Amino acid sequence: MSRVRRFLLPVLALTLLAGCGFGTGEKGPVAASSRKRVGHVEFLDASGAKRSLTEFNGQVVVVDVWATWCPPCRASLPEVAALQKRGGEQFVVLPISVDRGGWGDVKPFLKANPQLGLEAFLPAGAEALRPFGEIRGIPTTLIVDRHGRLRERWSGYAAGRAEKALEEALKEP
Repeated sequence: MSRVRRFLLPVLALTLLAGCGFGTGEKGPVAASSRKRVGHVEFLDASGAKRSLTEFNGQVVVVDVWATWCPPCRASLPEVAALQKRGGEQFVVLPISVDRGGWGDVKPFLKANPQLGLEAFLPAGAEALRPFGEIRGIPTTLIVDRHGRLRERWSGYAAGRAEKALEEALKEP
């Protein structure tokens, strides 16, 4: 193998892994004084109905941006699904898929993984997630406070991190 290939292959592999969320590269808690409102973020449910985060004012919202082809996303989905099932009056979990094939990718994946019991959503257009800021890797998890403001965000999967961030967000009025 040429020297160039020996150099480029590891660089390419690391680039792909980072883009799929193996890194933890993005932010963390957002200072209360600088939290921006993101309630106008719109997404589509499985019936095709357009919805927005404003529906969940008064609740903490966990948004999980994921894709069916992403290994760390797949690793995170059992935890995301368990949190989603526990949701209710205090919080809601919205797994939003960014698969290019939309429902054509997501529905077969969910059908092949019924043990998850996951209710998934899609962005309501190419710019729908823009209020969250640039999403550089997946999974990206975003915690939205009871007032529709971005509280915390990170990329990558670490077991238990979403639940811990949710618990902290629920402590706030």
